[in-house]
Amino acid sequence: MEFLAEYGYAGLFVCAFLAATILPLGSEIVFTALLINQYNMFLLLGVATLGNVLGSLVNYVVGIRGGNWIMTKLFRLSNIEIEFAENRFKKYGNRVLLLSWMPVIGDPLTVVAGILKVNFWLFIIFVSIGKFLRYLLVAVTFLGVW
Repeated sequence: MEFLAEYGYAGLFVCAFLAATILPLGSEIVFTALLINQYNMFLLLGVATLGNVLGSLVNYVVGIRGGNWIMTKLFRLSNIEIEFAENRFKKYGNRVLLLSWMPVIGDPLTVVAGILKVNFWLFIIFVSIGKFLRYLLVAVTFLGVW
């Protein structure tokens, strides 16, 4: 995915969008590459967060429309991953969506949010906060190391 860095903000948007779906991609490399090339950090944070949130919205819609069948048959998520996500919702409520940025569990959480028909605006708020904080952490870590 590093080649997407050649496309600047647009490449980051595409990478962040795809990384938020069930596809096994990471956008942090492109984000960091653009930081190294002195792109505006605030624009990078906005573009990456927007792309990642919109990708998560795709998962949410998948959950609403297709539910468990799409998760197990099309995306090949295991019942264990689905059950884990459902249990997190039962235990912590909508705020568990703050963890939507995490590898392995983040994507199933956003699909399960759709299955459970979580309020759209609460979904957007919690997912946006989680995604933004993840990219902010990457930027701060990069700047601290750099």
